[in-house]
Amino acid sequence: MRAAAAIVDIARDFLTVHRELRRIAEREAAGSLRFDEVQRFVGDDERSVLYRLKERCHALFRGDGDHDPLEIGASALFDLAVGSLFHEAMKLRENLYQSDVYAPKVAALRASGVSDASGLLGEFDKLVKDARSRLAESVAESRVLLGRTTAQFRVLLRSHADNGMLARFLVENAARLAETFACSEDDALADLHGSARAAWRAAAWSYLQSGFFAEASRALAAAESRGDASRELARQRAFAHGMSAYLAGRYESAIDQLGSWADGTPADDELQLAPLAASAIAGAKQLVAPDVALAQRASALSERLRALAAARA
Repeated sequence: MRAAAAIVDIARDFLTVHRELRRIAEREAAGSLRFDEVQRFVGDDERSVLYRLKERCHALFRGDGDHDPLEIGASALFDLAVGSLFHEAMKLRENLYQSDVYAPKVAALRASGVSDASGLLGEFDKLVKDARSRLAESVAESRVLLGRTTAQFRVLLRSHADNGMLARFLVENAARLAETFACSEDDALADLHGSARAAWRAAAWSYLQSGFFAEASRALAAAESRGDASRELARQRAFAHGMSAYLAGRYESAIDQLGSWADGTPADDELQLAPLAASAIAGAKQLVAPDVALAQRASALSERLRALAAARA
């Protein structure tokens, strides 16, 4: 679970890094880039998004004895790419520091008429001029590295396609993913899961397992709108609607929907949901006791759900 969440943090930071570096390149081309902007992007502590990304990649992908060596190997290129991007961005920051901070000080000293018998002002002029020249080169090289790192980011995401938390993050941030990959949202999701429909289904299953039933319903609706007309989808939607109804105090609807889920012959993996449904209906049975007919239906369904839970066990 910790590694699954760490991959989501890495994905979140990389999408931010991609957007921020593009903005930095645009600002530099317009001649309006400031040092404090770059310092927020690449710095020496957790306040910098690129620093956070680098450190998270190192912690997860370089291994501490708890990781599978194959997983580390599959992720090593992304870790190296992020490290290279960080070091190039640090060069960019240093060049901008000399151009943005030293240049005004040198100009102020000249304007004050300070004595310069040693010729230091001339040397500083040269340093500032060189820094400005290298700044454009650093931005260009950083963008090249960003492109290569983005390609490896795709590989990284594909290698974690079975991470439900990641699937949820990606569908929730499909617009940012599309911006990063320069394509449509559905094409970006399809690149990682084979189809946008599959991405939404993976997210829906993760939502169901985590108890986010309203979110699961929305994800299943998104999959259905992309052509999924499977019995499995209809069954999972009934479960999500039933649990949402129970939580909202709509017990008759909960009994109807969870009964439909049970009637649909849940697949083996879905049977892990049965204990939760059984507990919900057992609670509903007590709450609808004054309605004898409804209480009897709840009791019968509760027994069926307990049997399904036992079958899974």
